[in-house]
Amino acid sequence: MNEVIETLLNHRSIRKFKNTKLTSTQIDCIVEAAQQASTSSYMMAYTIIGVTDDSLKASLAEVSGQPYVKENGHLLVFCADLNRQTHSAPPEVSLKMKENLENSEHFLVSAIDAALAAQNAAIAAESMGLGICYLGSLRNDIARVDELLALPPHVIPLFGMAIGEPDHLPDRKPRLPKQAVYFENQYQFHDEAVQEFDKRIASYYQQRSSNNRSDTWTQQMHRRFSKTIRMDVTDLVQKKGFNKR
Repeated sequence: MNEVIETLLNHRSIRKFKNTKLTSTQIDCIVEAAQQASTSSYMMAYTIIGVTDDSLKASLAEVSGQPYVKENGHLLVFCADLNRQTHSAPPEVSLKMKENLENSEHFLVSAIDAALAAQNAAIAAESMGLGICYLGSLRNDIARVDELLALPPHVIPLFGMAIGEPDHLPDRKPRLPKQAVYFENQYQFHDEAVQEFDKRIASYYQQRSSNNRSDTWTQQMHRRFSKTIRMDVTDLVQKKGFNKR
């Protein structure tokens, strides 16, 4: 056990922040840590947009439906970006690039690159005593976020990250047991491990310090996948030149 492992194991999403802006030094450190993340074929296929304009923050909070999108120390939006790798190519090279740009492989690569960078940023922030919350809710209206951020072709907004000094430290939420997610050599399904986790998470929901309820992980997942959401994401992704093949 060391400080890095302790930081990783102590993660929890923070949804209430003190009214303290991050310093430029903190932001620079977090972004630099993000840039040191692993990247496929040295593509660095992501862009990070720091949102400092209050009116823009308010508009993004409307999309999200979450107040902490506006009320935080700093807001980042992580984008998949294949624009800078290709925008200066001459026409004959652009034509050769087209199939690669539009295939699922490079859509996955750019999304993975952005996620790796974001997780580095999250750990850097938490190591400073800050809290973070990932914001997939920005995809509630992905076309609106794309418009607000004036993103060019081959750049799409994936998710946000609110960062700041925690004003409330929630209980640490349990994770699935190792037996449910780690298998050797081939896929297995450990139904008993999931059932035991359902009992544990049901107890957690009933006993936690706020927002108590009767629920299990399996019930949550059944509800989550029974209701279609964000069906417009595919349209925007393909409109921006990704994942057409």
